[in-house]
Amino acid sequence: MSRVALITGASRGIGAATARLLSARGYRVVVNYRSSAAEAEQVVADIAAAGGEATAIKADVTVAAEVSAMTEEIAQRWAGVDVLVHNALIPYDITSFADLTWEQLGGKLDREMHAAFLLTKAVVPDMMSRGFGRLLYLTAEPSRHPRNGMINLGVAKAAMNQFARYIALELAPHGVTANLVAPATVQGTSMNQKLAPEQLSALGAAAPMGRLVTPDEVAKTLAFLASEDSGFTTGHYFPLDGGLTMD
Repeated sequence: MSRVALITGASRGIGAATARLLSARGYRVVVNYRSSAAEAEQVVADIAAAGGEATAIKADVTVAAEVSAMTEEIAQRWAGVDVLVHNALIPYDITSFADLTWEQLGGKLDREMHAAFLLTKAVVPDMMSRGFGRLLYLTAEPSRHPRNGMINLGVAKAAMNQFARYIALELAPHGVTANLVAPATVQGTSMNQKLAPEQLSALGAAAPMGRLVTPDEVAKTLAFLASEDSGFTTGHYFPLDGGLTMD
């Protein structure tokens, strides 16, 4: 039986690319979205046209009742989730510490961690019962390498990074892995609207490879970590930045 992958925030960008790729590799795919119904249904249609199985489910991943309803629907349809790709964007402000308010930082921290916690809690019991699971969390380079204006994002993602490591440690004996994927600025995503064209150009030029990472490249890394081939890989942080950091 095909594995089931739940991809949050999968109506566009990295999420959509990952949904299409995992389907092409034999997974049944749940395309989660919060408000972009037409785009999510288009991803499902594209997958169906290519011979795959997918369904779109609306849920705000920061709301417990909606996460619970989504995972219950998946359990009834396909008997649970084998792979979680937590990609949904939790909005944040680009700001300096001088202008940052606690409402901005505390709100981002709360929503970021609440989503990761709710989703993980919802899918882990079935993963443990089957002795297989892949938990993949999209993080960001400012969580480890501070960048001006990114304190809000960086602090919240740093908290999620450590959360994922604790999950990896506890679940390793049960065949469930947890890993973090940290793309640099991604070509063609909605978050680029926060940046001026010259800023995007500078970010691409800063990488030794001289360009931005693409959604398809992020999807390929996620696909490896979702696979059986990655079974001895857990608790790790994977930067996708064209050699910018070289940790």
